[in-house]
Amino acid sequence: MSVRPVRRRAVGRFRAAIGALVVALAAGAAVALPAAEAEAAGPGGGKVVYLTFDDGPSPAHTPRVLTTLARYGVRATFFEIGQNVAAHPSLTAQVARQGHSVQNHSWSHPDLRKLSASALNSQLVDTDRAIRAQTGRTPTCLRPPYGAVNGTVRSKAASLGKQVVLWSVDPADWSRPGTSAIRSRVLNNVRPGSVILLHDGGGDRSQTVAALPGIISALKSRGYGFATLCG
Repeated sequence: MSVRPVRRRAVGRFRAAIGALVVALAAGAAVALPAAEAEAAGPGGGKVVYLTFDDGPSPAHTPRVLTTLARYGVRATFFEIGQNVAAHPSLTAQVARQGHSVQNHSWSHPDLRKLSASALNSQLVDTDRAIRAQTGRTPTCLRPPYGAVNGTVRSKAASLGKQVVLWSVDPADWSRPGTSAIRSRVLNNVRPGSVILLHDGGGDRSQTVAALPGIISALKSRGYGFATLCG
């Protein structure tokens, strides 16, 4: 019996699930892939999670994150700041070259809800241009800084062909709570389809870098696979 129709349906469900990441709540609530959809997308039907990294690229931390991801054979999604891309273009090119997804996190990390229409447009379009110059691809997803989103931001993103993507697991690594705290906060809250928020830029991310191997190895031991968003 042929399994091709089932496989096509699984792929279709996965694509629909990615669409479910479009943020529908003005309050900034995070959404994740439904477990059934994430499982359907995984190798052999396994469980899948999504590692995401915000605020890079950073010459101090992004290369170390990339080294860890390569060591474990994991791909991730990087939501990058346009001005950091402009300052470190070779890092963005390296992220893409290693098979990761590079997406839009604004030009300078403002609260997009508070900008004029022209300023909002510049934040997104200028970042798209900088990323495209290094990757050859225009980002199809936007992660608004702080998860701050409203109808205006959603409409602007849609007009540029973007989905708004937030997260479902936030260990608050930006606050530097300690390597073990970052690791345990992720592992205690993850489930199939989780979108995990981490940072490779925006400050001292050495704790995140140190926590990453333990996070990945523990998730692998639980039978999780990893995939990119908006790829």
